[in-house]
Amino acid sequence: MTQDLILAIDVGTGSARAALVDAAGGAIRQISASEYDQIVPAFGWAEQRPADWWAGTVQAVRAVLDREPDAVRRILAVAACGQMHGTVLVDGHGRPTRETAPLWNDKRTAALVAAFERDNAPASYLAESGNPPTPAWPGFKLAWLRDNDPKAYEAAATVLMPKDYINLRLTGEIAMDEGDASCSFLMNPQTGQWSAAMIDRLGLDAAKLPPIRSPLDILGAVTAAAAAETGLAEGTPVLVGGADYPVAVLGSGVMRPGLASDVMGTSSIITLIAERPLLDPEMCNVRTVEGHWGPFTLLETGGDAMRWARRAFHEKALGYGEIVAKAAEAPAGADALFFLPFLVGERLGAHRNARAQFFGIGARHGLAHLHRAILEGVAFAVTRHIRIIEAATGQKLERVVASGGGAKTALWLKIKASAYNVPILVPQETECGLVGCAAMAATAVGRFSRVEDAVTRFVAYADEVLPDPAWADTYARMQPVFDRIYRHSQALYDDLDGLAAASHTEKVS
Repeated sequence: MTQDLILAIDVGTGSARAALVDAAGGAIRQISASEYDQIVPAFGWAEQRPADWWAGTVQAVRAVLDREPDAVRRILAVAACGQMHGTVLVDGHGRPTRETAPLWNDKRTAALVAAFERDNAPASYLAESGNPPTPAWPGFKLAWLRDNDPKAYEAAATVLMPKDYINLRLTGEIAMDEGDASCSFLMNPQTGQWSAAMIDRLGLDAAKLPPIRSPLDILGAVTAAAAAETGLAEGTPVLVGGADYPVAVLGSGVMRPGLASDVMGTSSIITLIAERPLLDPEMCNVRTVEGHWGPFTLLETGGDAMRWARRAFHEKALGYGEIVAKAAEAPAGADALFFLPFLVGERLGAHRNARAQFFGIGARHGLAHLHRAILEGVAFAVTRHIRIIEAATGQKLERVVASGGGAKTALWLKIKASAYNVPILVPQETECGLVGCAAMAATAVGRFSRVEDAVTRFVAYADEVLPDPAWADTYARMQPVFDRIYRHSQALYDDLDGLAAASHTEKVS
């Protein structure tokens, strides 16, 4: 029997997905998903049960195996990616020491992060951590668990990320890939190993951190117990695998310096592939699968700006397509109308309490201008991030690869291409994480000499969106004005917080 398939697994926040992918060309043959819920025990908290991830994975794997003839014997290897930062404590037997794990979007560590920022200057930790502090990082989640669930913390032999827990259940082996580790706030980006300085600064137990390995390494093989549960063949190789974000970036074809990824979902994440991390308080860094770095910024309000406009202007009576069509009626630049898209503040920097605003409204402006300004405002905000990354790395963008829901909106793609002034490519296969897993596995078992070669074979593009020269000229003149509006508005954010607090106090009294 020819072994011609890769089993790719994606342990997401909403579901576990499994896919059978052709090992030679990267085409997805079968795909299945099994959903599970988030648990919200308090405002700002978000948890899930590792047991639910495993049950979902088993169900999804069995579903794809059932649909493909002789699939079990045809699988070359298994590769998983998974949601980042979900902090799983397991004992020496691999059993979770608490039923749930705090997720990437869990904010319970906010007070710990604020205290850390108060007591530590960025210059004192960026070179050791590779990143500014945020509530998402597992380093802070571990500190919270130590202080608030000491029994579970003390009983833990090691800490894992979600895909690592699935790998443990599959193989009995423990490791964390470089991508997940690089966004833990605990890995030194120069050495690629755990930072003794950061571990000491957060007061954590270094013995609980697992080995850091390449995502392309073979971690182990499917055990007899895992084979009985999943239906896989005992002995099937399993990779270390990777964090879902860098694996999806790889699976979109973004893998060399000069290329960038724009994940256009609820937020907008721009990632530039670079030779080294960018140590800046307003930038994050992730280790990429092929061995580069991905300095990235996250605009909290990307696609969510359209969702807000649909609710605020139309009480959800119009569809998104109708809103985009209305925006298309206005000229590029919306007749000098600006929108700053900080509806929920910012993730990083000194002004996380930033506000959204329209600037420049005149009697000539109508609804079409407002909608167009929203689309362009997101593009200007992302362009601002791009220019910061370019200046710090000395690298200019050559191309951007778009993915996510926003990549399906033609007008927005053209606006962004013109604002960035570079072409935007749209992948033919939108399941970039699963494609990335397959490329990793095919390389690990020797089908390709380099993961870049596998990606070149597996990834094709459905469309290339070129900048409109006239639009690009308009946006180039508007961008500096947008930047100045942003800078000058910062002086008012604390005042707005004070007004909002006073208004809340009046309502309560």
